[in-house]
Amino acid sequence: MTAGTDLVDAPQTSPRSAASKAALITLAGALAILGSLVGAYYFAMRPVTLRIAVGPANSDDLRVVQALTQSFVQNHAYVRLRPVQTDGATASADELAAGKVDLAIVRGDLDVPKNAQAVATLRKNVVALWVPPVKGKGKKAPPKITKIAQLAGRKVGVVGRTTANVALLKVILQQYGVDPAKVEIIQFAANDAADAIRSQKADAYLAAGPVNSKITADAIAASVKDGGAPTFLAIDSAEAIAQNHPVYEAAEIPAGTFGGSPDRPEDEVKTISFTHHIVARKGISEATIAAFTRQLFAARQQLMTEFPLAAKIETPDTDKDAVIPPHPGAAAFVDGEEKTFLDRYSDFIWWGLMALSAMGSAGAWFAGYLKKDERSNNSTLRERLLDMIAQARCSDSAEELDQMQKDADDILRDTLHCFENGAIEEGALTAFNIALEQFHNAVADRRALLIILPPNQQKSALRVLAGPRDSVIAPS
Repeated sequence: MTAGTDLVDAPQTSPRSAASKAALITLAGALAILGSLVGAYYFAMRPVTLRIAVGPANSDDLRVVQALTQSFVQNHAYVRLRPVQTDGATASADELAAGKVDLAIVRGDLDVPKNAQAVATLRKNVVALWVPPVKGKGKKAPPKITKIAQLAGRKVGVVGRTTANVALLKVILQQYGVDPAKVEIIQFAANDAADAIRSQKADAYLAAGPVNSKITADAIAASVKDGGAPTFLAIDSAEAIAQNHPVYEAAEIPAGTFGGSPDRPEDEVKTISFTHHIVARKGISEATIAAFTRQLFAARQQLMTEFPLAAKIETPDTDKDAVIPPHPGAAAFVDGEEKTFLDRYSDFIWWGLMALSAMGSAGAWFAGYLKKDERSNNSTLRERLLDMIAQARCSDSAEELDQMQKDADDILRDTLHCFENGAIEEGALTAFNIALEQFHNAVADRRALLIILPPNQQKSALRVLAGPRDSVIAPS
């Protein structure tokens, strides 16, 4: 019989079942997605280093930034700093404008780069304008300067080499109707200011710095001669200057700020102030700047005892009309709208879960696709078994029944393999069980009939060996 040969030669299931392959593929996909999520979390939370331009050398700003850098490292903070030393606030602003650094310490009264956004106010600086005791007596003594308007035709020494202080002096002179061209302006390096003042190289002096600036205090002390106290020139029009130049604010120098006896100054003096800002380059991640701002104000509390200037750090102006627009990350921290990890990455997590679900569905479909041939083959074998029932009822030979029994055994073996591999369900196994039972009954009935037939009608009846009755398969 060719049918028996075809059944024996039917393709067998491979050693690694289709179900195992599908499970491995699904597991691999799930692990790949999980690995991607873990990798994304690692890259999101790994330390970020920001370059910050600050200067000049030995300045208070540089020392504060260096202290913050060490504090961030010791606390294993998310954001780290890498100071880039410059010649001053102007050079720092240029570095930020060129995109060479991520952060910079800039003066608010200078041209702030267009790509700069405020992160914090590092400190406020006040302008001290004073006249040393008059040298000489009688007719030889020059007229005493008591008002800013009297500076016309005089020499004014400016402490510090930055051109920003000269521009500041010109703003003040113009407010009082003094033509800056009629004032001789002499600049001194901060380290040389005390000696220059002792030599009385100018009639009046200007210094700009924090209220407790040691440089300003030393310069004022150097102008004291023979016990005479310097005269502080009040900038009474400070509010008007602030109106015309929003980068400045009206301020006051408290009495005794610069020490000495008597107090310097003896009374409160009106003046103007400007700020040093920590600014960030536009485009830096909102989450990164928010984390930096949070770390900055946390470190401020730790550094106040060692660096009093750290106490001057303030939050930036987050109003829409702020002179320097705030960075969205800093504004989020100040306004209490800082996003958490889940807020920032909830979309990625959601899509990751959706991908896992899709991967599971795809794995199930692929597993079913791999079992398609097995199901088709098993369906063919079951149909063959049903055809064998009819053949068994018409068989006239015990040998033919034996061959059918062997074919049925092969079909049974293939069906059990398919069921174990998940290619067929329990319902299909039940249907096969019914067909197999009917086949065994047909074979048994035909064998009994062949035994009782006359010898001339059964050529091989004496050689018939009763095949074992396969028990019915019970579904598990």
